[in-house]
Amino acid sequence: MKAGEFALLVLDFDGVMTDNTVVVHQDGTESVVCNRSDGWGLGLLRDAGFPVFVLSSETNPVVASRCNKLKIPCAHGHKEKLPTLEALLAERHIEGSRVIYVGNDVNDLACFARVGMSIAVRDAHPKALAAATLVTTLAGGKGAVREVCDWILDAR
Repeated sequence: MKAGEFALLVLDFDGVMTDNTVVVHQDGTESVVCNRSDGWGLGLLRDAGFPVFVLSSETNPVVASRCNKLKIPCAHGHKEKLPTLEALLAERHIEGSRVIYVGNDVNDLACFARVGMSIAVRDAHPKALAAATLVTTLAGGKGAVREVCDWILDAR
């Protein structure tokens, strides 16, 4: 399947939109680092009318904060991601074969098996790398999302 035949991009958050690092402050709050290039690419994709959704097991509100800034819907705090993905596909009337899913770890494998294109970021867990249809040349939080966005946009 070519990039132009897909109808939805679903992204994991930690390790995909971030470099998988968490900073714990002395008051116990956490923060992450995101790549502005990734955000720019997601904005270009959104402006082109290509839907994006973030699906994360992380419970920290930083996921929703980043997605709100980027104007991307998200679901976070879902340890088992596949049921949430299934509900999203049913709600949007999209076949799994028309979905691109980008992940980085073993909790993404069930979603990888359900979609038409599974993409692992370059620094993903070995099991995710082995299961992915494609692997980005860039690492999570270091431009991998922008790489995927450009691939989709160039194919349209």
